[in-house]
Amino acid sequence: MSDLGPLSYFLGIEVMHSDLGYYLSQAKYIQDLLVRFGITDNRTTTTPMDLHLQLRPTDGTPLEDPTRYRHIVGSLVYVTVTRPDIAHVVHILSQFYSRDSPLQLHAYSDSTWASNPTDRRSVTGYCIFLGSSPLTWKSKKQVDVSRSSTEAELRELATTTSEIIWLRWLLADFGISCDASTPLLCDNTGAIQIANDPVKHELTKHIGVDSSFARSHCHQKTIVLQYVSSELQVADFFTKAQTKEQHRLHLLKLNASDPPPPP
Repeated sequence: MSDLGPLSYFLGIEVMHSDLGYYLSQAKYIQDLLVRFGITDNRTTTTPMDLHLQLRPTDGTPLEDPTRYRHIVGSLVYVTVTRPDIAHVVHILSQFYSRDSPLQLHAYSDSTWASNPTDRRSVTGYCIFLGSSPLTWKSKKQVDVSRSSTEAELRELATTTSEIIWLRWLLADFGISCDASTPLLCDNTGAIQIANDPVKHELTKHIGVDSSFARSHCHQKTIVLQYVSSELQVADFFTKAQTKEQHRLHLLKLNASDPPPPP
């Protein structure tokens, strides 16, 4: 590790030091935004928003490609770090930011079985969406060796359920309702049947904690397990290599895309 000297620029924020303290500026970041979106010739104004401006979702004509608008608003959100005076107008613009997709959680959970040739442990992964946007994801090798693909999937269902519970609590704190059960999609019918069955299974006694945990939250309606085919299993992305076509398909499902071209 080397000493790079006093901080002067970090993540688009200029840092200047004087006897009075530190001064933060995003002037360069803002200028780069103006150039990128081709609005350098626009006139300046003294306030962020006209006093009598009223915006409604029905005003104007819907954009054929709203991607550019989303990029502009998303960039302005970061500008509020040093310009709190524009926070209100950015909040107003953000109300027209998202697509008409329900703001609800849904998750994908997947696991390989004994895929590691050295220790025969399984690789597991999940991806949780809020609406159409991926919110959190994970890829990890399991600690224990699973004796079947169903066992490996059950362990990952429990892990994903824990993450879902935490996110539901977090969203509730933000005022986002999570009254409905969260769909959890899995491509292993055996794991789904065991998690939905109230009867304890002798064959899964050694993983009783994980299976009981997933089962209890199925019965509490925290989650609802749904089958998804392996071809449409987004969490496959986090557990194994993909063909070119699968990789492209899963990128589309994750809403991953190239940035818009410069104007």
